[in-house]
Amino acid sequence: MPVQLLPASAAAFAPRASSVNVVLGSKVEPWLTQTLKRINRVKRPLNSVPQHQRCLTETLSSPNAIWTLASLILPKAPDSELTKDVNPLMEAIFNYQFIHLEAYIVHVDMVLRSEVAYKLTPDTIESLIEYHKDIYCVNARANTYDWSEKEQQCKKLHENFVQAINKFVFRTHVSALEGLEEDGVGELLSGKSDEVKNAVMALVKPLLPPPPRIVDVVRQPPLLPSSPANANVWSSQPTTPSSLPAPVDSWRVLPSSPSVTSTSADSTSSSTIWASLGMNEIQLPSPPAPAYSQPYSSAGLYYSSPLVSAPMSHLPLPSMLAPQCGISVGYGSFGWDRYQEYTTTM
Repeated sequence: MPVQLLPASAAAFAPRASSVNVVLGSKVEPWLTQTLKRINRVKRPLNSVPQHQRCLTETLSSPNAIWTLASLILPKAPDSELTKDVNPLMEAIFNYQFIHLEAYIVHVDMVLRSEVAYKLTPDTIESLIEYHKDIYCVNARANTYDWSEKEQQCKKLHENFVQAINKFVFRTHVSALEGLEEDGVGELLSGKSDEVKNAVMALVKPLLPPPPRIVDVVRQPPLLPSSPANANVWSSQPTTPSSLPAPVDSWRVLPSSPSVTSTSADSTSSSTIWASLGMNEIQLPSPPAPAYSQPYSSAGLYYSSPLVSAPMSHLPLPSMLAPQCGISVGYGSFGWDRYQEYTTTM
């Protein structure tokens, strides 16, 4: 890609040069010859490249060689000071103005890039700067919320625009020289004015407030069961003594017969009922002959003796009498010393 070369007069804040930099090729285009003949009042010879170059340079270097690139319609005052009228035409006349974007040619290149470079005139630059400062910045300041660095941001925004508008150089194809008129004035053709409008308005940057700060919501972590705050929630309820089974002797919960089941609760309740009755008032039924069964044994509690081959005497044991009579038989109320009397009665 060829290097873009511009003269010193195209730099920012640089004054207009007394002569325009014009570079022509070894062959002059016919349309350029016709244009130069049309704008010159005095007939000049245009038979060679140097003659075309000299004629074009003198024409574009004239102080009157000012081009109108485009025209902008901008408000005259901030939005808060605009005039309200029933007639839209009168309202537009009072509130809006035309700013013509005038420029002069600083460079013509028909060899490398085939382009023409325009630079805005000082009056046009001054008009755009005033509009940006007195109208645009005021509207932007009013339409945004306040923050600590708002004024500094507005000032910086305007300074950047001043630098950008002074550096602005519009480039277009050399065919734009077909719009050249007498004394070097001219106007862009073929819809190039819209490109200039878009390029200039792109330099007007919006006032952007800082993004809102993201505040991290600090949430309290859930309390563990060991935390004092939830101690009453997680702590287990104390077990009442009534919910626990009463201690029972191991020999009371073992059945004395395969078909009879006895519990300590039954024996306890029945003992209170039958304890007041005498033995003479009770008719004891004859206990059936118990079937022989292997004694219950546990390796951790009792000693298991070997099986006895001889038949055992069919004598009722105290544990067999308790389920039948419904009373608790013990050594204090009915002992072995009355066993003979019991067997005589039966």
